[in-house]
Amino acid sequence: MFKNKKLNYGFLLSTIIFFALTSFSWSATVLPEVNDVIPDIVDRVSQSVVNVDTSKTITVTSPFAPFAPFFDQMPEQFQREIPRRGIGTGFIFREDGYILTNNHVIEGADEIKVTFFDGREFTGKVIGADPLTDIAIVKVEAENLPTLSLGDSDAARVGEFVVAIGNPYGLSHTVTMGVLSAKGRAVPSGDTGQEYENFLQTDAAINPGNSGGPLLNLDGEVIGINTAIIPFAQGVGFAIPINMAKSILEQLIEKGKVVRAWLGVYIQNVTPEIAEQFDYEGTKGALVADVIENGPAAKANIHGGDIILSVDNQEITDTKHLQNTIRSLKPGDLVGIQVWRNGEKKTIEVQLEELEDETVAIPSVDVVPQKVELGIEVSEITADLQQKYGFTGSKGVVVVLVTPGGPAEEAGLRVGDIILQVNRTDVSSVEEFKTVLANVEPGDTVILLISRAGRTLFVPVKAIEKK
Repeated sequence: MFKNKKLNYGFLLSTIIFFALTSFSWSATVLPEVNDVIPDIVDRVSQSVVNVDTSKTITVTSPFAPFAPFFDQMPEQFQREIPRRGIGTGFIFREDGYILTNNHVIEGADEIKVTFFDGREFTGKVIGADPLTDIAIVKVEAENLPTLSLGDSDAARVGEFVVAIGNPYGLSHTVTMGVLSAKGRAVPSGDTGQEYENFLQTDAAINPGNSGGPLLNLDGEVIGINTAIIPFAQGVGFAIPINMAKSILEQLIEKGKVVRAWLGVYIQNVTPEIAEQFDYEGTKGALVADVIENGPAAKANIHGGDIILSVDNQEITDTKHLQNTIRSLKPGDLVGIQVWRNGEKKTIEVQLEELEDETVAIPSVDVVPQKVELGIEVSEITADLQQKYGFTGSKGVVVVLVTPGGPAEEAGLRVGDIILQVNRTDVSSVEEFKTVLANVEPGDTVILLISRAGRTLFVPVKAIEKK
C-alpha cells in the first residue's frame, strides 16, 4: 500500500512538473511575441491617432444672484457666458483629412481643435454626425495623411487581444491593452435615455477622453471606436463596431446625416403573460403598444395590440430585431408586415418614410411582469387631476395611488398613469374598471393599456386575492 501511495505521489509530481514546464514553454514563446507585436502596432498607428479638443459657450447664473431659486429666468446682469472645454480622440481614415470620432465628443461644439502626434494643430469641421450610433466625421485641411485600416468587427473573436489608443484625461496617445470581452452589448447612454446597440465590450482601460479613439486588433486594424465606460466599474469599456461605422460613412460624407426608414410604432417584447392574453402561442415578435399619428403604420391601418410577426417574410424575433430590420431598409420601400390580430394572421402593406427626428426612432418598452397583487387605486378623470398630472385626455381612469412594494409598482405603474383598457376592454369610469376586474380570478394576469406622457403601452400585472 505504501508503494502504491509512493507511485501516486510520483505520478502527481510528474504531472505538475509537466504542466509547469508546458506553461513556462507557452509563456516563453507567446509573451515575447505579444510583447513585440504591441509596440510594433503602436509605432505604426500612432501617427494616425489625433486629439480632439472642443469648446462651446454656455450660460451660467451667479449662485449669489438675489432670489435665484424663485426665478425661472434670471435677469441678464446675473448671467454670464463661459467656455466649456471637452477632450476626446479621433483617427484618420482618409488621407485627405477625414477623421472618425464620437458624436458626443463634438456635439454642440463652437470650436474643434485637432492635434496630431507630431504636434501640428488644425481647425476641425464637422462633416457629418449620427446621434443614433454616436458616430461623427470631422475634416481638417491637410493632405497625404497617414491612415488606419478599417478591419472587420464581425470577424473579431471574443478573447482575442485588443489595443486602445486615446487621450484619457488629456494624457495624449495613451496605450492600453486587453481582450475583447464580449460582442453585441446594449449600452444605455447616461441620462439621455438613448440606448446604443451591438457594442463591443473590452477590458482594455477606457477613460474619459478615450472616446472616439480606435480599438485595434493585433493586425493593427480598427475593429471598434472606443466610446463608453460604466462609472466605477473595473475593466468594463465599450466600443462601436467598425462595421457599423463603415455602413454609414458614405451617407455621412455626402449628406451630413444618415437617412433611415421609419415605421412609426412604439413596441415592446412579447412575454408569456402578454401572449396568453392575446391568444398567441410563443413569445416571438414585437407587440405594438402605440401607433404614431400620421405615421406610416397609422396610414396602413396597423393598430395598437397588433403583434408584428414578420417583415417581407423575414421572421421577427423581438423588438431589437424589428428595429434593426426597419433600419436596414430605405424610406419609400413598400414592405409586407404580417401581424397577429384577434387570433388571426394578417399581412399589411406599409410604405416606409424617412425618419426625420431621431427621438422617435422605434423605441421599445419592456415591462417585466410580476406575479404579485394589483395594488392601485383609480379615480374618474377630473379637471383638477388633469391639471395636477399634466394630461388633457378624458378617456379612461387615472391612477391616484400605487401601493409601495405592491404588484402595480413592481410592474412599473405610476401615479398619474391613465388606464385606458383592462384585458383589452375599454374603461371610461371607475365602475367599468371594477366590472372588468370582477371577472378576473386570483392568479390571472391582467393586461392594462395605459397612457403616459402621451404614449401608450401594455402592462401585465399578476393579480392575487384581495385581502
